[in-house]
Amino acid sequence: MTDTKDPIADAILSQLAFGKPGGSISPEEVARAVAEAKRNPKDPHDLWRKYLPAVKQQAVHLARAGQIELLRKGKPVDDPARVKGVVRYRLPESGATPESSETPEAPEIPEIPELPEA
Repeated sequence: MTDTKDPIADAILSQLAFGKPGGSISPEEVARAVAEAKRNPKDPHDLWRKYLPAVKQQAVHLARAGQIELLRKGKPVDDPARVKGVVRYRLPESGATPESSETPEAPEIPEIPELPEA
C-alpha cells in the first residue's frame, strides 16, 4: 500500500528512496522539506516546526504498515507509537517492500526535495 495520497508520507518515502542505501533520515529533515515546498513569502523561518507532528504521525503509520523502520539509538523500535526521544527513519533492512522495490513512486513527488530560492 505505497499509494498513500498523503504528501507527508510520500515525502518520507521519497527521501528514503533517494537517500544513501541503508541510510536514515530525521523527522526534522522531512518537516523542513515539506515546509520549503509549501512556503509562502511571509511565512516564518521556522515553518517546518508546524509540520513536525504530522511527520511523526505519518512515520508511525508507515512503520506499522512495515514500509519504514523507526530507529532509537540506531536500533529498530518494537512499538512505533510509544517511542519517545530522538528517532530516525530508514527503509526496512530485510529489503524493500514488494510495492516499493526501487523507485516506482519517484515521479509523483519531484517538488518536495527541491528548495525554491528567489
